[in-house]
Amino acid sequence: MLDTLFHPKSASEEIAENSLDYTLFSWSKQKGIAPLAIKYGKGVYMYDHDGKRYIDFSSGLMNVNIGHGNQRVTQAVMEQMQQISYVTPSCVTGVRGELGKKLASITTGTLNKTLFTVCGASAIENAIKLARLYTGRHKIIARYRAFHGASYAAMTAGGDPRKLQSDSQQVPNVVHVEDPYCYRCPWGKQPDWCKRECVSHVERVIEFEGPENIAAIIMEGESGTSGCIKYPPDYLQKIRALCDKHGILLIADEVMSGFGRTGNWFGVDTHGVVPDMIATAKGITAGYLPLGALIVSEKIAAHYNDKPLMLGLTYSAHPVSCAAGLEVLKIYEDEHMIENAAAMGRYIEARVEELKQIHPCIGDFRNTGLLGCLELVKNRNTREPMAPFNAKPDEMAIMNKVAAKLKELGMYTFVRWNYVFIAPPLCITKDEVDEGLAIISAALRIADEECVEP
Repeated sequence: MLDTLFHPKSASEEIAENSLDYTLFSWSKQKGIAPLAIKYGKGVYMYDHDGKRYIDFSSGLMNVNIGHGNQRVTQAVMEQMQQISYVTPSCVTGVRGELGKKLASITTGTLNKTLFTVCGASAIENAIKLARLYTGRHKIIARYRAFHGASYAAMTAGGDPRKLQSDSQQVPNVVHVEDPYCYRCPWGKQPDWCKRECVSHVERVIEFEGPENIAAIIMEGESGTSGCIKYPPDYLQKIRALCDKHGILLIADEVMSGFGRTGNWFGVDTHGVVPDMIATAKGITAGYLPLGALIVSEKIAAHYNDKPLMLGLTYSAHPVSCAAGLEVLKIYEDEHMIENAAAMGRYIEARVEELKQIHPCIGDFRNTGLLGCLELVKNRNTREPMAPFNAKPDEMAIMNKVAAKLKELGMYTFVRWNYVFIAPPLCITKDEVDEGLAIISAALRIADEECVEP
């Protein structure tokens, strides 16, 4: 009581207290945390209840692609709610068909039919179900360093270690393969004498598991929270060829890499690959409302012309979320955000090259459009990470200091293991990039002190 009298709580502290007392936090211990209490946002900035401004350098969770506070979405949502807020998925609304038609127009190939879901994980779940139903096969091949969602099948398909405590409950018949992680190549190869063992490895796994048993290979359009691991230039094309050879479906997880994030509508567009399905979410509404989508080829859709498609969700094609999605897609085009993502991505890459000359802790920077991350190391020659893969709390001491400094200096971004993510909203300007990189540069001095000179 006396402490409260002499040290009154700020508005942000009071707001946070209710959430800490009465709600649970994802992927986190529940005590000793200090969440930001955000009041409002505009563009690339968020403001807490005490008026402090934070530049959002990870677009929330790489989903607020159009930036915060765009009132065009508010207006579209309000107008839809004034008409009707919910219908069952067996009914249709104007926005359902319009959004489906728009998605068909921005995808390549014959990806023309969409099953709307409620999030990315439910899009992945339904992709796995549909692949098994359509092919009559049961096995799914997926990558270890990938995250596909937190529901059981999606979590199993990913290799992210957050799933390990739930290992005994994983779904069966998911087979994992190594990643084409060139900076830390599992085969110890350098780019100048690489023979794509990352592809031949997948081919051997297909042979071992029996191609006649494999329903689908699932790959992110571009790698995200596992470290923005960039595919070698022809990797996805070779995976597509393996799928075609063996009658295996290719599922592209575009939950994070979709909707302009990579400088293209979808990550696979960067690689010139047409998958059989795209599972997506996040940027479809820029996080303004929950919505996911499973976009499938005409061939798969036609298979169910005269037989029931045994997939469904109560909130499939929710009209208010569809209204948000339709308006967000218009915003991408009207405000030239996809072109800006490509241009700002190139600008960031040039600026990070300058930061490398200043900060010995930067081991690698992997980026596509506005989906990138710094990998911090203690020694550039040995590439010893500043924190190991699946680091324990005591192994995160340095990176926690870096993260705390970023927050103190007014930045919100995703820091994980030895990664600092740079994935701001697609509306960002050069001046805002410079502001954010200056904050990161200041925080990296903490990591520089832990470096051992080559």
